[in-house]
Amino acid sequence: MKISIYIILLIHNYSWGRFFSTRKLSNAEVRRKRNDLFEAEKQRQLSLYERIEKVEVQYTGLPESCTLIMNKGISTPYNCAMHMTEHIGNQAVLALVNGKLWDMHRPLMEDCQLSFLHFRDEDPRMVNKAFWRSCSFILGGVLETAFKEEFYVQLCSFPKPDVRSGSFVYDVDLDMSDWAPSSVELRCISQIGSRLKEKDCKFERLDMTIEKAEEMFMDNRFKLQQIPSIASKSESSNHVTVYRAGEHIDISRGPMISTTALINRFDITAVHKLDTSLSNTMFRVQGIGMPTQLQLHYWTYEQLVNRSKNLNPALIPGTEPQTDTLEPTEPSKQQAVD
Repeated sequence: MKISIYIILLIHNYSWGRFFSTRKLSNAEVRRKRNDLFEAEKQRQLSLYERIEKVEVQYTGLPESCTLIMNKGISTPYNCAMHMTEHIGNQAVLALVNGKLWDMHRPLMEDCQLSFLHFRDEDPRMVNKAFWRSCSFILGGVLETAFKEEFYVQLCSFPKPDVRSGSFVYDVDLDMSDWAPSSVELRCISQIGSRLKEKDCKFERLDMTIEKAEEMFMDNRFKLQQIPSIASKSESSNHVTVYRAGEHIDISRGPMISTTALINRFDITAVHKLDTSLSNTMFRVQGIGMPTQLQLHYWTYEQLVNRSKNLNPALIPGTEPQTDTLEPTEPSKQQAVD
């Protein structure tokens, strides 16, 4: 009966019935399916470059400025960094390509000017936002894997990064009416995210058509509803950007940090039940993290942890019409998935 109701609701709300199966997949099966689709689309896009073309990359920065000849559509800023020193490749958080923020593992498409951003830069605002955004992304992955299969987890949205709020956030439908985890339980769940540091999972970016995105997220009613609006605001009006780190895949405009190895501390600190028309089992899960390149005294970090437990003031999903699940270019009163 539960499966029938689920299918009926989806058919009522969405027009892509061609994607439905007769059985609701488990959390693990959904992850495997998304990864299969991601990998297939990634390989398809790589296959478009049958003939290797070169691009000229003019790098500015330490240890010295230089010019690199790289492969169009294949080589990334990370590859450029590794041509210089391994230290640069491991420490760079984001790239600037022709003055535009660029993921470290996003292929270069044309001749360009290249430089790198770090956590210790004089103006770290962009890397701090990317770090906060990446932590929300990882939090979503933790939530999708932390529960028994009897609880079907559907990620809803995470707000644009606001370091001043004191916490990174993910709003999630946990398929349970109440959840008030103890501090011990929160520490145990946090360890799932903390272990990703050792795994050194790179953040992979992939742009895909709205049809591919709908197929990838057909098992999540929130993402499925958000995709048309996301695509309409892309440059082509028909593309959605997704990221993968490890086995976790989610929608975001980005950019993300280079790798999970840049995350030193990752702590889930609070869970708040939300009052929203979207679901009566929606929770706001909050956390705080620190990059590997920055060190804080234990007492100072504990103060930040305590502050991060307060309900994050970001707009609650469903409290007003949502038309986008991306971080807006300009400030907006609407929350959007970043």
